[in-house]
Amino acid sequence: MDKIQRIGVLTSGGDAPGMNAAIRAVVRTAIYHNIEVYGIKRGYAGLIERDWQKLATTDVSNIIQRGGTMLKTARSEEFKTSEGRAKAFANMQAEGMNALVVIGGDGSFRGAHAYGREFPLKIVGIPGTIDNDIKGTDYTLGFDTAVNTAVEAIDKIRDTASAHDRIFIVEVMGRDAGYIALYSGISCGAEDILIPETVTNVETILQHIAADKGRKKLMRIIVVAEGDDFGGAQALQQIVLQRFPKLEVRSLVLGHIQRGGSPSCFDRMQASRLGYAAVEALLAGKSGVMLGLREWQILHTPFDAAVKQNTMVQEELLKIAEVLSL
Repeated sequence: MDKIQRIGVLTSGGDAPGMNAAIRAVVRTAIYHNIEVYGIKRGYAGLIERDWQKLATTDVSNIIQRGGTMLKTARSEEFKTSEGRAKAFANMQAEGMNALVVIGGDGSFRGAHAYGREFPLKIVGIPGTIDNDIKGTDYTLGFDTAVNTAVEAIDKIRDTASAHDRIFIVEVMGRDAGYIALYSGISCGAEDILIPETVTNVETILQHIAADKGRKKLMRIIVVAEGDDFGGAQALQQIVLQRFPKLEVRSLVLGHIQRGGSPSCFDRMQASRLGYAAVEALLAGKSGVMLGLREWQILHTPFDAAVKQNTMVQEELLKIAEVLSL
């Protein structure tokens, strides 16, 4: 494969705090090595539509603290086709780009895997998703910030719940993974935590509430991941009210506030490490891999292995949540 001439960088899928910090690190590391770098707008769609710009160090100034992504993000149905990927590659060839850094999650890496197999192109990935559900890394960019956002919100809700003796059911993001719910629930002292990885026994929750009434404990925080098998916060609220119509029960969906906001120190630091390491990996001849964090070390995982986790969350965390909710 030819020597790297120009590197493209894109963000794909859902936005996550820390993406801008990663872009900044990729751009400045590439320029340090005298390599031109192009920022591709709106993910893979930008490759197909030639929507990109050459980036200088000043273009990525003052973005490390910003949430979202300066390059925008979108999902491209056309890129899922071989014809779409061929068009993207032809565009990159015409511009002299022969390396690509993809910042995103499971779907983004599936696209990168197919792209790299079909064309002579060096591609590496950086895991950016608030769900923290990618194999090959202990943490994904944005997860720490999203959890801290949820914790701050739940802490404030607890103040009101305590003042009014209310039950609050708080729904957090996590369609397929319950890490945000589990981490924020434990950190906020939630009495119940409902996640997709475990089967929800609603009767057990109702028994907990009945026991609370018996000891005159009328305040309770229940954290629910949006993908829980029973349903979201509102579905659970209706069941609780049917059993205990005299209790004050409120449901709250935190929604997209968990995606936005200034990234935490942890997310900025890891994004900077991974962005730097992505360029270094390309220069070392690496391709078709995601750079992840395992026990604080940067490791390379092939794209076809860096997919959504379908395994159980740590049993220890589930036990901690159970014991500390008494």
